[in-house]
Amino acid sequence: MRHDAERLQDVFDAIDAIERYTSSGRARFDADELVRVFCLHHIEIIGEAVSRLSQELRDRHPVAPWRNIVAMRNALVHGYFDVDWEAVWNVVERDLKPLRSAVEQIMRAEGWMP
Repeated sequence: MRHDAERLQDVFDAIDAIERYTSSGRARFDADELVRVFCLHHIEIIGEAVSRLSQELRDRHPVAPWRNIVAMRNALVHGYFDVDWEAVWNVVERDLKPLRSAVEQIMRAEGWMP
């Protein structure tokens, strides 16, 4: 079984991956289907990793909207024909930086940062 530290690293890595392909802004996201699907996939990874974090860790660190992250993953995975690309972009633009900060804060607090 994977440890919470590994799952948080998965979140961190997925955020990094998304940011590599969206740093130039919305135009590339809108113009390139592969970039959109890449972002979608990594947001799903984030949600899956968060869903498998221990409840104890989530309770100790309520700095991230854990339930909303899992709900977004569920909506994307189960509603794959009805993806709201505007909502996906909003996650990229608004939610990833605060989540990165929260993950870094948690990893430092838990002693998991090198």
